[in-house]
Amino acid sequence: MTAATHDAAALAARAGLLLPYTHVDDVFLDGAWTPARGTGRNPVTDPATGDVWGSVPDGTPEDVDAAVGSARRAFDDGEWPRLAPSERAAYLLRIAEEVEKRAEELSLTNTRENGSPVSESTGAAANAAGIFRYFATLADYLEREDVRAFPKGGGESVVRREPIGVCALIAPWNFPINLVVIKLAPALLAGCTVVIKPASPTPLSLRVIIDAVAAAGVPAGVVNLVTGSGRLGDALVKHPGVDKVAFTGSTPVGRKIAAACGELLRPVTLELGGKSSAIVLPDADLDAMSKVLIRSSMRNTGQTCYISTRILAPASRYEEVVDMVTSTIAAGKQGDPLDPDTVFGPCATESQYRTVLEYVESGLAEGARATTGGRAAALGGGLEHGYFVEPTVFADVTADMRISREEIFGPVICILKYDDAGGNADEAVALANNTEFGLGGLVFGGDPEAALAVADRMDTGSVGINFFASNHAAPFGGRHDSGLGTEYGVEGLNAYLSYKSIHRKV
Repeated sequence: MTAATHDAAALAARAGLLLPYTHVDDVFLDGAWTPARGTGRNPVTDPATGDVWGSVPDGTPEDVDAAVGSARRAFDDGEWPRLAPSERAAYLLRIAEEVEKRAEELSLTNTRENGSPVSESTGAAANAAGIFRYFATLADYLEREDVRAFPKGGGESVVRREPIGVCALIAPWNFPINLVVIKLAPALLAGCTVVIKPASPTPLSLRVIIDAVAAAGVPAGVVNLVTGSGRLGDALVKHPGVDKVAFTGSTPVGRKIAAACGELLRPVTLELGGKSSAIVLPDADLDAMSKVLIRSSMRNTGQTCYISTRILAPASRYEEVVDMVTSTIAAGKQGDPLDPDTVFGPCATESQYRTVLEYVESGLAEGARATTGGRAAALGGGLEHGYFVEPTVFADVTADMRISREEIFGPVICILKYDDAGGNADEAVALANNTEFGLGGLVFGGDPEAALAVADRMDTGSVGINFFASNHAAPFGGRHDSGLGTEYGVEGLNAYLSYKSIHRKV
């Protein structure tokens, strides 16, 4: 692994970044930045240095009441739900333009909040704008008349698609911008109003998104933002004025939200954890695999829900796969995430840093072999107090080890061996499906049809063949402990709709 170096001038430049927000005292209600009700503060820490560089209000139940009240009035009495879908789509297109104008602000704020390498965060604005533009194309779907004849004749049913109401959108810290936008864009097109609650470590980049929404002229009260700890999210989920909840985050928190929504009979979309597998078939092109490995299995320093952090390698090529994965990961530069050449940044928070190190120690204790990494990273040049763990590859991993079964959410890859005698992938598929999760997956193989056949047998929401990428037009969702419901695609829009059937004789 190559460590990035830094000098005093570079660190001074880091400290002097011109960001739109640092220490703020307000929340966004009724179309304006408004002083928060409480006096508590939540710090924002740069995970590359351990320094506090910003802060936001630690919201109170009164802030939630005000935000939900704003959204409720905009939905019950305002124009937004009553606009034609094509009119709302025009707003989405304007939001996309405003987001793109703020690309640098979004990238730098995101990187300072969670340590995402700037090579990753640079694309956040373009991706967010693309999501808004995609959902704008679905206006015709909402406007198209849906009339269904009775099976035996004599009547027909007019099916109305109506906005579900006030939606609570709760974001995680790993991709704070895009994992809100994949909720916000369909909710707005559907005609819903929203209250956004970002994860407490990453509250500032979403303020830039709110600025884009306001600049696009979205009516007051349609989009609201509150900040605070997990207890604020709990108050929002259970608020009587909320009609639907959408959450991305950990499976344990998702279970609590699901239980609360079940008690309230409130619709909920949950995109939760993952422990996805990449099946390497015996005919896989390992050179080609090496070129997409980091994006597919270690994206954002391993802090990505769907990445395939378990590599299932055939026994006949096991050491060859281990060598390729090891050399590819070891060649990635680790250091200041604001350096465009950095591949691996820090863990996003101190608690996640300690969690990842605990998993690394667990893997070593259970007999896994670290072929690269395996410890905290010792970086100098002002990064001594950052939350860096060396990108780690474990070989000789067995299915019963903790590092093989549990989501680590850090820069750790496990390589397991499967028996490919006879040329079939039965054991590989069984290993891939032997998990409580079901979010992503990969198949690497030279025969496209054989790879597709293996992908069809994997019990998971998404599978990539020789690469992995999300498609705004295709549904994305988890199975089992990876969540409930779907985002992206027309299916993601449907999650923000309520249906009414009007029956009439003809």
